[in-house]
Amino acid sequence: MEMPAISVENVSKRFRKGQAGYRTLREDIYNLTGRLTRPRSSEGADKNYTWALKDVSFQVEPGEKLGIIGPNGSGKTTLLRLLAGITRPTKGKISLKGRLGVLIELMAGFHPELTGRENVYLNGAIMGMARAEIRRKFDEIVDFAGVGEWIETPIKRYSTGMQVRLGFAVAAHLEPDILLVDEVLAVGDTAFQNKCLGKMGDVAREGRTVVFVSHNMAAVRSLCNRGIVLNQGSAEFAGPMGEAIYYYQGLMRGRDIQAVKRMQGLQVVGLRVSPGSSRPRFTSDGPLVAEMDFFTDHPLPACYLNFVIEDGDGRFLVHSRTDLFDLWPSFGPGLHRVRVDVPRLGLRGGVYTLWFRLYVAAGGVTEMADSDRAMLEVDGPQVGGLVDVPCSWSWTEVKG
Repeated sequence: MEMPAISVENVSKRFRKGQAGYRTLREDIYNLTGRLTRPRSSEGADKNYTWALKDVSFQVEPGEKLGIIGPNGSGKTTLLRLLAGITRPTKGKISLKGRLGVLIELMAGFHPELTGRENVYLNGAIMGMARAEIRRKFDEIVDFAGVGEWIETPIKRYSTGMQVRLGFAVAAHLEPDILLVDEVLAVGDTAFQNKCLGKMGDVAREGRTVVFVSHNMAAVRSLCNRGIVLNQGSAEFAGPMGEAIYYYQGLMRGRDIQAVKRMQGLQVVGLRVSPGSSRPRFTSDGPLVAEMDFFTDHPLPACYLNFVIEDGDGRFLVHSRTDLFDLWPSFGPGLHRVRVDVPRLGLRGGVYTLWFRLYVAAGGVTEMADSDRAMLEVDGPQVGGLVDVPCSWSWTEVKG
């Protein structure tokens, strides 16, 4: 049986309250001698520490794409720092198999006084690569990062965006077996973020392992096949990425996730989206048609259906529910098709995610089934609010 690429066993991490940044050698010596000479008090010790992670366990198989999501302060970045070996767990064990590529924080692994070129070679050497191997990838890295004009400049002179671009290019192009990427990508512009997501997809298709932390639900849904939801330092959910996102969104909205379970004997077999007109692309002022096919081996009484279009941050821009119109369709055993017609999208230009959900409530338990997610690219204005609402303007002079 093949070893997992990443194994995390009962890992916990605690930090001393009020501790920030790095300590000096004198402070380390003082703290060490203090621990040796002062009497121990477990009660006092507990009050001085806070647990960032508590008893987290999971495995990631080679070639798997894992998304780690959760509210702010849930321990996501701490977990990635532990995986990267930047810090050690207080308890538990972490095992990794293969070469590691890391983009967790700005300037991580870079020396500010060295040039971009020197830092590329430094990072490659740290990863255990031969100089000839780095040289073979060098032009590709510089071209991807778009820093060719400044490659001989010390990176302390780089802008934040340039540092992120070079950091990601190095981490992704030096052929890591495992790629760890944090929310630091959010610093870059939208075009570069999309470029990075495409590259991570390429890395994953090559059979390498990707671990991605992000608040962009559309990004993790499109890239990752499995997800972990962290909350207050604990791994509360692990499973398919779509279900992990639903769990996370439930946390953010305060829903009772435990009251919902996956529906047995029902399978969504198709999702189709079309512009609904002769135009080949979706436009802000154009129509949309979406259809979901599903098969059930048992009757489904009094269902209600959800149709959702969400943005990259997981915000529901369109959320149509049949129950709000007092529509409760029933379905017998067999194959069924559900269709939604949207006469005018009204979304500003951008990339969105579209999906269906079917609910059946019976016996005090709500069962559900989700469709796949479809990426929706809309041509239209890039500025303004979240939706494009038609407005008429007029003005007149008011006298006296």
